[in-house]
Amino acid sequence: MRVTRTLRATIGAALTGALFLAAGGPAVADQNRDAQWPLTAFGAQDIWKKGTGKGVTVAVIEKAFRKTHQDLTGQFLPGKDFPNPRNDGAPNLEPGEDRRDHGTGMAGLIAGHGHGPGGSAGMKGLSPGAKILPLTADKTVPDATRYAVDHGADVINMSFLADPNTPDMCESIHYAMEKGVVVVAGVGNDGQSEKNLPSACPGAIGVGAVDEYGKVWDMSNYNSAVDLLAPGVDVPVLGGKSDSHYGTTDGTSVATAYVSATVALLRERYPDLTPGQIANRLVKTAGLSPSVKKKHLKLPDNHYGYGYVIPEAALNEDIPAGPAQGPLPMPKGKASKTPVTAGLKDGPNPNPPMGIGERLALFGGIGVGVLVVIGAVIAIVLSRRRKRASAQSWG
Repeated sequence: MRVTRTLRATIGAALTGALFLAAGGPAVADQNRDAQWPLTAFGAQDIWKKGTGKGVTVAVIEKAFRKTHQDLTGQFLPGKDFPNPRNDGAPNLEPGEDRRDHGTGMAGLIAGHGHGPGGSAGMKGLSPGAKILPLTADKTVPDATRYAVDHGADVINMSFLADPNTPDMCESIHYAMEKGVVVVAGVGNDGQSEKNLPSACPGAIGVGAVDEYGKVWDMSNYNSAVDLLAPGVDVPVLGGKSDSHYGTTDGTSVATAYVSATVALLRERYPDLTPGQIANRLVKTAGLSPSVKKKHLKLPDNHYGYGYVIPEAALNEDIPAGPAQGPLPMPKGKASKTPVTAGLKDGPNPNPPMGIGERLALFGGIGVGVLVVIGAVIAIVLSRRRKRASAQSWG
């Protein structure tokens, strides 16, 4: 049974109950708005008094969007469609699913503004003042990532899993880090421990899902790529079938969108922080339910990361900026276009292409080997000639 009040973190106070317990309080006239339990749990109405993500651009990489949805009109910037090799021909969809459902849903969770008088009807995102840079891509995700960085994105939302052999995936995220862009990625919905791109890439903030009672979703992947948790079970979303379509879904994709929206709020409030320092605020203010705290976990934990995201605390608590790199694993060196695919779900490529240094070493070794063999043959021939010559002089 649900309790009648939302128990959420306030500034300077720890949680005293479960994380996301559905709220009582005044009912909203619109059932779609009323069903948005994550906004109630986050205390969105109080957050919006101080910031909405205005002036922040969130790039959302997806397969497709319904840009004319009544709760998203005017929220999309001019985007770009990249080639989608996997989507040639009929898309692989579940019965009744629209290709635009997922992208429209993620955009709505981030920057939906509702509709009707004062936006009182329909659904709102956690950062309704932000703008969405829509990018459609599949195997071309790294190209879309670099495009987002070069076209004003402050945050990049990656609510998907990429092919583990995608060239330049991690390097494109490294490029985003260098340019000050925060990348947020879902860890996957397999309920398994395998790592996946892009959340396994250094620099990406990996996100798992919890339900409204603070319990980690059974299908949320668990591994060292999990940095934070966010609502991802029975979450109302916008749909792509029509301009007034709504639905409900589960997944780390949803949780990722809520963390991206939180980053948009932070970007508005703290525009000078590095991606690592933004991550620091998220990590330092993340919460754990009392039952989890009793386990005395060593954080980050493979299931819980550092805990669930608390947007209000991340925005308002007095936290030193800290080092530019922040507390999460970050890329090393300078970004390039070298493919990085090791340690992922399908494992490293058993026959990876050789770099130029390896090729030179190999060819050099072959050359030395050939010279040694030739030298040995010549030595044998000369030795035999000397022996024959010696035998003739003694006879």
